[in-house]
Amino acid sequence: MSKYGFQNGIQRFKCAACNKTFAVAERINTNTVWQEYTEGKQTYLQLASKYGFSVKTIQRRIDTVKAQRQTTFPSVVNLLMDTTYFGRKLGVMVFKDSLSGQILYKQYVKTETNKLYLAGVEEIAKRGIKIQSIICDGRKGLLQLFEGIPIQMCNFHQVAIIRRYLTKKPKMPASKELWDHVLLLVKTDKESFEGGLAAWHTKWKEFLNERKVDAAGKNRYVHKRLRSAYRSLKINSPWLFTWYDNLQLEIPNTTNAIDGHFADLKNKLRNHNGLSTVRKKKFIDEFLKA
Repeated sequence: MSKYGFQNGIQRFKCAACNKTFAVAERINTNTVWQEYTEGKQTYLQLASKYGFSVKTIQRRIDTVKAQRQTTFPSVVNLLMDTTYFGRKLGVMVFKDSLSGQILYKQYVKTETNKLYLAGVEEIAKRGIKIQSIICDGRKGLLQLFEGIPIQMCNFHQVAIIRRYLTKKPKMPASKELWDHVLLLVKTDKESFEGGLAAWHTKWKEFLNERKVDAAGKNRYVHKRLRSAYRSLKINSPWLFTWYDNLQLEIPNTTNAIDGHFADLKNKLRNHNGLSTVRKKKFIDEFLKA
C-alpha cells in the first residue's frame, strides 16, 4: 500500500495489488499546532500545508487554545518596567523581574502613563511580592513616584536623551567632550562619572553661560541645547547610580533585559502579519505568559 494523497486532514492510500484507494482521517494535536505557531514561527499557511487542513481550520483550532499564564512568582524582585507598542492603538506595559527573568505582570494600554505604572506596581505588591528596587526609563514624574523603593534610571535611556540634545557627532568642543563623557555612563562607577562631569562643568561654565540679545531684543543663552543636556544629567543624577549604591541588591543599570524581550516578541509577530487585535493579544499573552 502506498501513500496517495493528503488533503483537509484526510490521508489517502492506494493498494498496489487491487488498485483500490482508502481514506483515513488524521487527527491533529491542537496544542502542538499552537506551539509551532507561537514558538516555531509557523504561519497559518505553513501549518495548513504541513497538516493537510485548510487555513481556516488551522485558524479555528488555534482560536480554541487558551494562553498559559504564570501562577507562581518569586518572593523578592528587582522590577524592570517598560512599554512597547504594536501600531498606534495597541501598547503593552510589562513588569519583569531581573533576577529570575520572569514576567510578573502586564497590561494593555493605549497610552503610557505614570498612573498605569503605579497601578501595575500595586498589583504586584498585592500578590505578596517584595519589590526591592525598580528600574525604569525615567519618564517625567516616574522616578519620584515610588517612595521607599530604590529607583534606577536606565542608563541607556539617559544616553539617548543626551544624544537628542547633542547628536552622535557634535561639532563644538564642549559638546564633544560632554558626549564622550556620557558614553562612559553605562560602564563606569559613580565617583568617576560625577567627578568627570563636575570637571567638565568647571572647564566650560563660562561657555555655558554665554548670552546674546536676539532679534526680539531678549537676552537669551547661546548654547541652549548643551545647557539642557547638562541639566538633564544633573537632575537625573540621584537615580543614575542606584545600582552602585546598592550593590548587594544586584540591580541592573539598564532595562535591556525587558527591551530584549520586546524585540524577540516583535520578531515572532512579524511572521504573523495581519492578525486581528484579539488574535494579536492572544499571541502576546502566550509569549509573555502573564
